[in-house]
Amino acid sequence: MTIDSSILSLIVFFPTVGAILLALLPANPTLQKWGALVVTLLTFLFTLHLPAHYQYGLAGYQFEVNVPWIASPAIRYHLGVDGLSMWLVVLSGFLAPLGVLISWRAIDRREKLFYTLFLLQQTAMIGVFVALDLFLYYGFWEWSLVPMTILIATFGRTDKRAKAALKYFLYAFIPSAILLVGMLWVYAQTGTFDLPMLQQMAASHSISSNQSALWLASLAFLVAFAVKVPVFPLHGWLSDAIFEAPTAAVMVLAGKLGLYSILRFSFGIFPEQSRQIAPLMIALGAIGIAYGALVALVQNDLKRLAAYSTLGHLSFITLGIFSFTVAGIDGGVYQIINHGISGGALFMLLGALYERYGTYDMRELGGVAQKLPWMVTLFVITALSNIGLPGLNGFVGEFLTLSGSLQTIYIAHPMVWTTIATTGVIFGAGYMLWAIQRVFYGGMGRRPDEVSGWDLDAREQIALWPMAILFVVMGVASPYWMRAIDSFGASTTNRPAVVDLRVVDPHSSIDLPGTPVSSTQGGAH
Repeated sequence: MTIDSSILSLIVFFPTVGAILLALLPANPTLQKWGALVVTLLTFLFTLHLPAHYQYGLAGYQFEVNVPWIASPAIRYHLGVDGLSMWLVVLSGFLAPLGVLISWRAIDRREKLFYTLFLLQQTAMIGVFVALDLFLYYGFWEWSLVPMTILIATFGRTDKRAKAALKYFLYAFIPSAILLVGMLWVYAQTGTFDLPMLQQMAASHSISSNQSALWLASLAFLVAFAVKVPVFPLHGWLSDAIFEAPTAAVMVLAGKLGLYSILRFSFGIFPEQSRQIAPLMIALGAIGIAYGALVALVQNDLKRLAAYSTLGHLSFITLGIFSFTVAGIDGGVYQIINHGISGGALFMLLGALYERYGTYDMRELGGVAQKLPWMVTLFVITALSNIGLPGLNGFVGEFLTLSGSLQTIYIAHPMVWTTIATTGVIFGAGYMLWAIQRVFYGGMGRRPDEVSGWDLDAREQIALWPMAILFVVMGVASPYWMRAIDSFGASTTNRPAVVDLRVVDPHSSIDLPGTPVSSTQGGAH
């Protein structure tokens, strides 16, 4: 066994080992904090092995491990990454230690439970990104639901946290049950849960000849993922869950799992059905952008503003990926990473502000810029990243997704839908800059006596500045990340040509049947 064939298992399960150790240690807050920080930092270092040794420009999965697990039904322990998932794994590793640092003071009770759940959540998320067996993927998908629900229910900030946790659980669990039915149908038709094999079968139209059943199965997958994103109008859980969840949990709550799953499984196993439903998803994406921006514009609560801003950003990604253009999908994947960084920084700053004033209500804040110069500096930089200022990371993703939606052939009048989406850019800049003016530069709020000189401390700055630096680096050096992402975008829009999905990793132990097929199926090129 080489490091390349074992690195993914190490990245996935190292946080679980850390969680077990923390659970066994005494309930000492300092010990729990430092233990969680060490585990997450080491996990992040392990993830850096992936971009350092990734073979850029090659299609297919790398760093694979593929061994039999259960004989009947045929389930394999199959992990791997490609241009879609590699940066998401690194992002998950990057955000985790920052989440621990930002929780240092915010979590002041039951630290052992919090950090144990946080590490288990990290394992589940990374597992979703690297699992290449449907059954294994479903295990991680369901696993991610449990720690998050408990985190919201236990560490939520108001007495409505239990209700928010229940809503989140029901919104996630019911579609997951439908997803399981879809997966079992796929297995019944093909005899395998192995994703690369299913992708080859989909490319050769050999999953099933029953088009009605294929449609129902594709909808089972898509609905489950769309709720998780969430896609408008399936966003009923988002605002309450973000409002209640602790900052570290919010940083990983929305978007990444659902959007990744659409790209990986809906597009991979049901490419034709995904293209046929693209007009609806593009329209929902455009409406979600405008809706999210308009609702954010009238919020007085900063965290709910950020929640509806999140809906708008996720809708941008939906718009881009369902355009089935290289620009749209590249931009969508880039925007998933951007949202993880920019959205994470925004929620971290909001959490820091709440620690000082005990409120997210903009009517109670105001005129604090002179007292908190470091906070306002980072808040402005983060806001500019979120609204897509040229030169920062958000601009690259938004430009590509809008460019992709203009080029799409899957909806009539793409100019109209792109114009609707563009209004979200304008309103987004409006509500974000207005919030900055009200909170930091406006007149004194209702709590003028509580304005504190307690600016960001060293720990908070250590957590936030790496993200601010990434805003700039990803804005001006996007080709570095696109080297891996672009191979996935090109393969998805021209799926049959991609792919001999037999992998480039020489350590792969599976020999997939079938041969590459011709690139005759349509797609936007």
